[in-house]
Amino acid sequence: INAEYGEGLFTADQQLNNGNLGYVDASRTRQNPNGQRRGFECPEERDYFPYWQPTLMTQTYDETYQTTPWLDLAFLTSNTSRCGYIKANSFNQNGKGRCVVAEGQRTYGRAIDEDACEDEDGEWVIFQSYLEILSDEDTEAKCNAVAAADKSGNKVSWMSLRSDEPDEKHCVVQAPEIDCKSAPWSRVNHLGNSPDSMGNASRYDSVFPYFPSGEDKRCVMRLRYNISTDDYDPYKTTSSSNQDITEGIVSPVEQNPLVDVGAAARPLRLAINTNQYGRTFQDRSHVYRLLPRTTDMAGKVIHNLNVRGKRGNIVQTFPAVEYDFIPNRATISTDDLVHIQWTGSNTHNNQPNGGDGQTGDAGEGTGGTDRSNFLEM
Repeated sequence: INAEYGEGLFTADQQLNNGNLGYVDASRTRQNPNGQRRGFECPEERDYFPYWQPTLMTQTYDETYQTTPWLDLAFLTSNTSRCGYIKANSFNQNGKGRCVVAEGQRTYGRAIDEDACEDEDGEWVIFQSYLEILSDEDTEAKCNAVAAADKSGNKVSWMSLRSDEPDEKHCVVQAPEIDCKSAPWSRVNHLGNSPDSMGNASRYDSVFPYFPSGEDKRCVMRLRYNISTDDYDPYKTTSSSNQDITEGIVSPVEQNPLVDVGAAARPLRLAINTNQYGRTFQDRSHVYRLLPRTTDMAGKVIHNLNVRGKRGNIVQTFPAVEYDFIPNRATISTDDLVHIQWTGSNTHNNQPNGGDGQTGDAGEGTGGTDRSNFLEM
């Protein structure tokens, strides 16, 4: 987070404030000019994808826990012409550089390019992403055998994790290439049902990563939703369009601008917040575990069946939904397996003043409970 912000980024007329570091760092973006952070997120990494620096690199490589960088699962877009760029700049199988300023340690500098790193007396180090490290495959020959047998789409290589440690090689399993495809159609700015899902909720069907080690894995899922804008070109508008009245530069979008409506009428003020034009929202799941298959599960398809929504009528649950299953319909053979997942509560508080939606929890059962039932028929 101590890296400098990307100086070529479009910030409109927003003023990014210096933080405690004495310069504008990566916690400050047009969307987040005051540097507010939620948890351990890096706001700049949240707002821009694909990001230009490595993510979540721990202080040392820990063979036991193997805390990985964030891995890219999918990019759903209305503009698939950019999929080549997205894949080429995803961290899954492409190295990313960072300025390391203390030899032998993961202490990072403020520089975000190689030339500035040299000025900071640092070393520009290329880091590699990984899904896991196969510690038992401790020779290149063993690693190549795993790579030859892999049919999952993973990239298995005998390699170093960082360019300043060329002799520290491991059998590195990198995640498959990011899946870039068209997003399900929906009404503008509406995350609801889609004709692409036969009138059901918009969705993306994913396949969980394959871990050759067969070890338990603790995971977190991040979901991001980007609202684009047609008020300026999101791919070509850069810092050269940032508002600078002294230089005669007017941003293509301005905060609450006055608009001349003509004739003798007084100008009208538009309600525009420039930190919300082209905006990213993010949500994270709880931690969940991926477990290895048992012998009886070998070679079989496992379908996830999830319960979504919460207890209450349609008004009380808004902006969530009433209970529903995902998928709503599933075609499953007699040899397939079903993994049923749901969340619930015995003590949820939907009393005055209710949070999301209105107070109350319509439906049968003790007030404050939120449970699901399954019936075999």
